[in-house]
Amino acid sequence: MHTQTGRGTGLVARSAELAELARRHAPDAEDQRRLAPDVVERMLRTGFARHFVPAPFGGTEGTFEEFNAAVATVAEGCAATAWCASVASSLARMAACLPREAHAEIWGEGPDAFVVGSLSPAGKAVPVPGGWSVSGSWAYISGVDHSDWAVLCAVVPGDGSTPPGPPPARLFALPRADYAVKDTWTGSGMRGTGSNTLIAEEVFVPEWRSAERQRLFDGLPLASDADCHTVPIQAVNGLSCAPIALGAAREALRLWTGDTVQRLERGAGRPGVPGPSRSTYEAVLARSAGEIDAAALLLERAARLADGGARVTAEETSRNVRDYAMATELLVNAVNRMFATAGTSGQTSDSPLQRIWRDVNSIATHIALTFDPAAAQYASHSFPR
Repeated sequence: MHTQTGRGTGLVARSAELAELARRHAPDAEDQRRLAPDVVERMLRTGFARHFVPAPFGGTEGTFEEFNAAVATVAEGCAATAWCASVASSLARMAACLPREAHAEIWGEGPDAFVVGSLSPAGKAVPVPGGWSVSGSWAYISGVDHSDWAVLCAVVPGDGSTPPGPPPARLFALPRADYAVKDTWTGSGMRGTGSNTLIAEEVFVPEWRSAERQRLFDGLPLASDADCHTVPIQAVNGLSCAPIALGAAREALRLWTGDTVQRLERGAGRPGVPGPSRSTYEAVLARSAGEIDAAALLLERAARLADGGARVTAEETSRNVRDYAMATELLVNAVNRMFATAGTSGQTSDSPLQRIWRDVNSIATHIALTFDPAAAQYASHSFPR
């Protein structure tokens, strides 16, 4: 397992213990389509929820470099657990964009509240005295069954002064009592994330629990100047997903290598024996391990850059966006190559390798990891329009 010690808050070292617990529970999470409560409880105690919480409310205002390494470590045990751990950190960071009064409500009882949510403007909000009335249905809210709060995006009526384009959108923080959960998650990959649908119906949200979504995009929180809160979201968005694919690919390499050693010991790869040759297995090992290492280096650089906060430039942001997508392509290639040479045993329903294969390919479909838009954004700094 890839861990780092002696730096940061100790999140990475604690994540190794979470990874082992999550590995034992991974088959049950797959069957139940959500994490077990004790895994969620350990995830919160490990420190993921508080990692980006403002310091005045007990958070660590941690680094993206440490976050990147910790999420990848957990993903070696269970990608679904790592995904929910990433949500706990990332959505708390989004909540930090809200006014200080909202901080006091969300983290008033401690910094380990499990915040979930979505930046998709799937709801509608109308102004009412003292705040907003919010309604909507938000799909794919990972970890929602275990959540304490949700930060959601809804469109609001324009005042006629805004230029043509998409309607303005705001973020709203809702406590668990104000929303319902509909069991809708049936994905073929990342089944244990419990990414069900959140429903809110005419929920009153006071003004102090709301902020313009653009503030989050631009790194302009209302009550913090910490680097982890002032970095533009595009510079870090892919970091909430790609490290999970990295950790899962590392685990796939460990499993595939062990299985292949046993296969070779039984006579596979020899001349005249059906199946791939030994040189094929050697090439799969070298290429896949090299791609995983290359992806890790790209993500480590992206995370270090993100720790620059508001100092990150638009050009650097575009490089990070490119690197998240590029790293994910490398990881998908590596996992698919190993899976293709894993034999029938690797495809059985109880094989961890086939679960990882589904999980990594599912992660790669996230909008933050799509290569063509990333390429267009990156090229815009070199090619004139």
